[in-house]
Amino acid sequence: MRRTVTLLFARAALLLTSLLAFTSAHAQFATVDWTIAETLVAIGAPISGVAQQPDYYDWVGEPRIPASATDLGLRAQPNFELLAQLAPEQILISPMFASLTPRLERIAPVTSLALFSPGTDTWQEIQALTRELGELTEREAAAEAEAEAEALIEDTQALMASLRDAQPDTAPLLMVQFMDARHVRIFGDNSLYNAVLEQLGLANAWEEPTNAWGFALTGIEALAGYPDARLVIIDPLPLGVEEQLTTSGLWQQLPIVKNANLLRLPPVWSFGALPSAQRFARVLTSALKEAPAASLD
Repeated sequence: MRRTVTLLFARAALLLTSLLAFTSAHAQFATVDWTIAETLVAIGAPISGVAQQPDYYDWVGEPRIPASATDLGLRAQPNFELLAQLAPEQILISPMFASLTPRLERIAPVTSLALFSPGTDTWQEIQALTRELGELTEREAAAEAEAEAEALIEDTQALMASLRDAQPDTAPLLMVQFMDARHVRIFGDNSLYNAVLEQLGLANAWEEPTNAWGFALTGIEALAGYPDARLVIIDPLPLGVEEQLTTSGLWQQLPIVKNANLLRLPPVWSFGALPSAQRFARVLTSALKEAPAASLD
C-alpha cells in the first residue's frame, strides 16, 4: 500500500513538472497596447489577446495579428472576463493604460513599458523597447528571444540604410493626420515619423514645439505658412473629412494644395515602434518615387 501511494505521488509530481515546463515554454502574453502588439508579432512572441483588433488594422495596418489571438474589446475598457478566461502569463501595457493596472493585476502580472518619454531620443527608445520585449518573452531561452529582438533592430537599420541611399530629392516634408476637416496633427520632434525622416536623411518642415507624443494640434490654416513644403497626409481620414475638404474654400486656397505638392500615405501607426518605422519608411519612399501621388483637392 505504501509503495502504491509513493508511486502515485511520484507520478503526480512528474505530471505537475511536465505541465509547468509546457506552460513556461508556451508562455502567452496579452496586451491592450498596439505598439507592444506590433512588436510582439514582429519578434514572434506568443500572443493570446490583443485589444480592438479591427481598429488596429485601420490605424496600424501591419504586421497582422495571429488569428489565434483573441480580440479583447476596447483598449481603454477591455473585456476583463474574457481576459481572465485566456489566463495569459503576463499582461503588457504602456503608461497610457496605467489606470487599468489594479483590475488587470487580478488576472495576471502586469508590466508597463514606456515609449515617447519626454527628453529621450525616440529612435533609441524604440530599440530599447524592442530589446525589453525580447527579454520578457523567454519562450525557450532568453537568448532566443533576445536574438529575435536584435534581428528586428538590425533589419530595421539595414532597411533605413538602403532606403536612405535611394531617396529622391524632395522639399522638406510636412507630415499630418486629420482630426477633422479643420484640424490636423503635425508631426515633428519626438515623433516616430520624424525619427524615420532622420534615418532617411530627409528634412522635416515643422520645427515648432510638439507635445510628448511628437505632434502639434493646429488648424489647417497653419499649413499656409509652408507653401514650399511637401505635404504628407497619413490615413485614415475621419469619416466625411475627404468630402468636406473637396468643398472647403480654406483648404482649396492653401498654396500647398493649389500647387498639388502633396502625398497621401496608407495608415502607419504614428505611436508605433520598429515595425511601424519600417512600414513608414517603405510607404514614404515609394510615394516620393511615384510622386505626384493622389491628392485631396
